Amino acid sequence: MIPQDDLDLDDIIRRSHAVCAALSEDDDGLKREVLTHAGNRWSLGIVHALGVSGRLRHADIGRRMQGVTQRMLTRTLRQLERDGLVVRHDHRTVPPHVEYELTELGRGLLARIVPLWLWVIENADGFRRARERFDGAQPPRSDPST
Repeated sequence: MIPQDDLDLDDIIRRSHAVCAALSEDDDGLKREVLTHAGNRWSLGIVHALGVSGRLRHADIGRRMQGVTQRMLTRTLRQLERDGLVVRHDHRTVPPHVEYELTELGRGLLARIVPLWLWVIENADGFRRARERFDGAQPPRSDPST
């Protein structure tokens, strides 16, 4: 993997075209579906929690993720497990004892998403200024679809 700083704009555009073509050629939507984890608040929160803490029980993950419902947590864990990013360990005990941890794929996602998070943090002031400029220059809209 080449660090982005070592690429010029033409290289980035070429890679962007290749990535878009690869995503478009995906007949079953697998690549696009897995890519949604990178933009999903709950998926990223789970990946981060498991990356930082290792194996965790369902309730422990939920406590680390403010605002997630039990239903959403369960649903997201199942999606991550289905896509091979998380593995579920059922200890087959009564009461049930189930833990989750990242797989190699999950650790790879975390390693690759961190640079994006850093970029967002580094550019937050620029985003705020752009929003202020945009919001200040826009007349009020009466039609929400425009």
